[in-house]
Amino acid sequence: MKTIKLNNGVEVPVLGFGTFQMTDAQEAEKAVRDAIQAGYRHIDTAQSYMNEEAVGRGIATSGVDRKELFVTTKIWVENTSYDGVMSSFQRSLDRLGLDYVDLLLLHQPYNDTFGAWRAMEELQAQGKIRAIGVSNFSVEQAVNLAEFNDVTPQINQIEINPFQQQTANIVALHDEGMAIEAWAPFAEGKNDIFTNPILTKIGAKYGKSVAQVILRWVIEQDIVVLAKSVKPERMHQNLDIFDFELSDEDKAAIATLNDGASQFFSHADPKMIKWMAGRRLDV
Repeated sequence: MKTIKLNNGVEVPVLGFGTFQMTDAQEAEKAVRDAIQAGYRHIDTAQSYMNEEAVGRGIATSGVDRKELFVTTKIWVENTSYDGVMSSFQRSLDRLGLDYVDLLLLHQPYNDTFGAWRAMEELQAQGKIRAIGVSNFSVEQAVNLAEFNDVTPQINQIEINPFQQQTANIVALHDEGMAIEAWAPFAEGKNDIFTNPILTKIGAKYGKSVAQVILRWVIEQDIVVLAKSVKPERMHQNLDIFDFELSDEDKAAIATLNDGASQFFSHADPKMIKWMAGRRLDV
């Protein structure tokens, strides 16, 4: 599988398996195991998903050597401080049943991000984390973190889909030496994305599904992308995107779908910040 090289030399499989909203432990464990057996080598979870234990069991029972896998987890807002990272990261490792993770992200740009980042720098230096990054940070927030600390974020995981294309932000982050990872590439099915006439037409040209077209569109921008499904047949289908290329005409057509706004919520909305500050996970 194609990989993206981060600014510290670590390589990330360009297509990852997401586990957001997989809260049923048995379903999550089976989905992760099925995904790895289907060919995924990049697994993404988070403290706030409340499924790290199940993800760990899926990894352990997959039959694939740990060294072949790229595992990501994320620090939740209540743990975003120096002490919070130091304590909660070890609990994440314990739940995952791992000695290290390949990528650790600050899940949201709130609370003491500078203190948390210093802890992550230390853990990376100790070899417990191969790469460190952020999630849902604006370009300004990511650059601020980079300029006033020793380590530039290696990746920023942000919402990217045909309705929220973030073209200018992608260019700016790449210019700063930060890789980009896309969450919600299918916009969780919003706006009838899977029957969108433009995407459907492009898919028909190549004998591909709308989902495959979207994933191909993302990786052709040198962006890591996360796809989620609990159905093995969909897992295999989402992996089958390396045998075609989109034309300039295709990309121009997809560009017309851009609304330029989140399909979920604004990270600048004070109400959302207060909601996240009040969401206690005890993890």
